Amino acid sequence: MRVNPIAAITVSLLASLPAMPALAGSDRLLATGGVMQVEGSAGGGLVPWALIAGLGTDEQIGGSAWCTNVRPQKFELRSCGLAVGFHDRVELSFASQRFDLDEIIPGQSISQKVFGAKFRLLGDAVYDQDRWYPQVSIGLHHKKNDDFAFVPALLGAREDSDTDFYVAATKVYLAGPFSRTWLLNATVRATRGNQMGLLGFGGDRKESRSLNGEFSAAMFVTDTFVAGAEYRQKPDNLSSFREGDGWDLFTAWFPSKHLSVTAAYADLGRIAMMSGQHGWYLSLQGSL
Repeated sequence: MRVNPIAAITVSLLASLPAMPALAGSDRLLATGGVMQVEGSAGGGLVPWALIAGLGTDEQIGGSAWCTNVRPQKFELRSCGLAVGFHDRVELSFASQRFDLDEIIPGQSISQKVFGAKFRLLGDAVYDQDRWYPQVSIGLHHKKNDDFAFVPALLGAREDSDTDFYVAATKVYLAGPFSRTWLLNATVRATRGNQMGLLGFGGDRKESRSLNGEFSAAMFVTDTFVAGAEYRQKPDNLSSFREGDGWDLFTAWFPSKHLSVTAAYADLGRIAMMSGQHGWYLSLQGSL
């Protein structure tokens, strides 16, 4: 897997952040902002969680910067972005995605911008251990495909931009099975996105939004090492190809509160005409 050199430079800069004067709060516990998913929200690699990005408490501002490289068999997805969490209540994010088609159409790619917002409605995933209900957040991803006329329109997609809406519920169990800390998450998303919007929005089979489930489970193997799995349903809007669901098996290492490295084996299902698109995923993130 090739690692984006921009990602390496970004992480080098982020690694120096703890030595800089404190401009924002970072008093939350390690890993309580999750990692950053490919669309820019705090969560897992594929699924947004109810957690708010960064390490700021309810009296602080926190944030994260990240770069991710996903390499299925015939394609490559590179995504970098920023997310800011305000008072552990509101999250604003931006992600820039590039989907390379080199092995199918040499020298060509599809670019997409994702603007995100998330608001925590109730609960605290970590500190509400004496309450049964999870932390619940609502959010959106507004996506703009910059290369719609190139491939997505030819496949039958209807629009070059659209907005996903989702509700996420996350619960952390500090004294879970095997005497480990566990995280469980369920997200419901209303979307028209084909392959998360990289192949446009809507299609000849279906133009309206579909409700899709997304799920995550993770366990702290040690205080700094997390392992888990995710599953993401996707809509099936185009008659030109049948889109399958995606899943991953991931590990995340937190060598410090401010830095994390996530590696995963991801299966994105069928992408356009290519079935069985699975491969490795690497994400590097710095947080305050």
